[in-house]
Amino acid sequence: MDEKQRIEQLRSELHDHNYRYYVLNQPVISDQEFDFKMKELQELEARHPEMADPNSPTQRVGSDLNQEFQQVAHRYPMLSLANTYSEQEVADWYNSVSRGLNGEAFEVCCEMKYDGLSISLTYEQGRLVRAVTRGDGVHGDDVTANVKTIRSIPLVLDPKGDFPSEFEIRGEILMPWKVFERLNAEREAAEEPLFANPRNAASGTLKSQKSELVASRQLDAYLYYLLGEQLPAEGHYENLEAARRWGFKISEGMRKVTTLQDIFDYISYWDSERKNLPVATDGIVLKVNSLRQQRALGFTAKSPRWAIAYKFKAERACTRLNEVTYQVGRTGAVTPVANMDPVQLAGTTVKRATLNNEAFIRSFDLHIGDYVYVEKGGEIIPKIVGVDLDQRPIVAQPVQFVKRCPECGTPLVRYEGEAAWYCPNDAGCPPQIKGRIEHFISRRAMNIDSLGPETIDDYFRHGLVHNVADLYDIDVQQINGDGSRTKSAQKIVNGIKASVNVPFERVVFALGIRFVGETSARLLARHFKTMDALANASLQDLQEVEGVGEVIAGSVVAFFHNAENQAIVERLRGYGLQMSLTEEQMQGATDKLAGKSIVISGVFSRHSRDEYKAIIEQNGGKNVGSISGKTSFILAGENMGPSKLQKAEKLGIAIVSEEDFLKMIE
Repeated sequence: MDEKQRIEQLRSELHDHNYRYYVLNQPVISDQEFDFKMKELQELEARHPEMADPNSPTQRVGSDLNQEFQQVAHRYPMLSLANTYSEQEVADWYNSVSRGLNGEAFEVCCEMKYDGLSISLTYEQGRLVRAVTRGDGVHGDDVTANVKTIRSIPLVLDPKGDFPSEFEIRGEILMPWKVFERLNAEREAAEEPLFANPRNAASGTLKSQKSELVASRQLDAYLYYLLGEQLPAEGHYENLEAARRWGFKISEGMRKVTTLQDIFDYISYWDSERKNLPVATDGIVLKVNSLRQQRALGFTAKSPRWAIAYKFKAERACTRLNEVTYQVGRTGAVTPVANMDPVQLAGTTVKRATLNNEAFIRSFDLHIGDYVYVEKGGEIIPKIVGVDLDQRPIVAQPVQFVKRCPECGTPLVRYEGEAAWYCPNDAGCPPQIKGRIEHFISRRAMNIDSLGPETIDDYFRHGLVHNVADLYDIDVQQINGDGSRTKSAQKIVNGIKASVNVPFERVVFALGIRFVGETSARLLARHFKTMDALANASLQDLQEVEGVGEVIAGSVVAFFHNAENQAIVERLRGYGLQMSLTEEQMQGATDKLAGKSIVISGVFSRHSRDEYKAIIEQNGGKNVGSISGKTSFILAGENMGPSKLQKAEKLGIAIVSEEDFLKMIE
């Protein structure tokens, strides 16, 4: 696999992990693994600027938007923090701050990094008026009604307080360990899926459409950042102390320090003491205390230079390996899973751990009965990191990777350049079939948000769906059960019918062609313009598309040469799905922005950011995510990021308003 193919693979994986983490609340990798993948992608993109994509995971903050809530724009963008995992990297950040301030003395506010759901609370005249999730950093979900059920968040402040007439305070919504354990015990008794960790439980709770359910879950909140035009002090620490006086729950562990050794002492203390806290934490946050100095240091494209998050090292435990089972994914990849004696790790009971692939098993020479070391970083799915050979039983047998698919019995194959084994029976292997349907309905594909994995599994088991086209044959009577679910059944059918309006490029992505991610699907759709042209394209035709290499091209040819896939596409055509670009897209294309690289920043009133990206591409322009000397201009809305504005001024890049941009393409 060459570097360009690896870029596409990483983008696809990271988009999927973002979706699982922020939307499904079902993460499958640790924060550290995610960060390492992100870093690898950033390095590869830097080496291949021709692969720039404004929708790359490196250009955005993970989204937790839920379409059932009203979405509102953040007055101040909610950016993520850069993560570090070593004291050396903390020292590097500290020294970088010192250089950025030209040697001026500075204080650092040390805080706990709570593992919850980010929230922004707006108060006017001492009353809570709005609570918004982080969302994509620019827009978030309005969850005010649910947040009002959290008792630690004040609804009305003491009128005698010295708070500003309007301000915003940010923090984390959390589920205490005791509540989390009780909730999972209840779900286990009811044979319902367990929450992976308190963060996911809190997120799932806050997104409930029933405020009474939220109230019963006893969520908590810690606040950690104050914003506004008339703050009481020029210091972050001092502002939070003021907020504490106003009635907000501020961490008692917050400390203001001046030296690097003070920071290391703080990290060392909380690395062990955090285990006694009533809520989950996964690190330390360090912030330059002076707001004036924060402004001077500014921002990168994704995070402030004046703050950093130090992640605690993963917790480790030793337990017995009893069995290895195998899971089959959407693409047919077979993943081994270790089944172990239960052990307490990072606040939860761990029984299973990922083993990645056959090479991973061989690297540890795993035997059934081995005592293995397990780590769980970020309270997500754990993995085995070592074996205690001194405890290996004499009769222990080596783990033998399966030769046949554990679901359908088909002999496994390994493709050139791949570490994983695959089940090639994509048309008859149940997990692959269900996985493709789950991909098809996902938000970035057909966006049928009335359906979910559990529903798809139920429909498959009852014979209602065997492929994605079967979804469009479902009627209310089939899924209404005993007649008590008419409203929800109608919502599902309506959602499926509404998906026929999804644009052609997303239909291409939804088909689930191997190696074809969002970017590739968009490039293919806009180059070939119709499904027929794409289906009949030769390997050479496909490779003429910028960004499409031999692997992607070969996968597209193989997909459309498969008779069953051809039949599914024809059925989808018959149901009315978009099989070509619209007349407006084909006829409205111009070269008015040809040769121009454009950065979009801020919040807009006439069109959404995604709509503007489409308009730019339709008129021959190129969307780019970061400012450089090659940037033609910045399309700027309200609340443009200060770091982008500063960089644009430094490089002499033009700032174009929304109105002027629309006149430009008339």
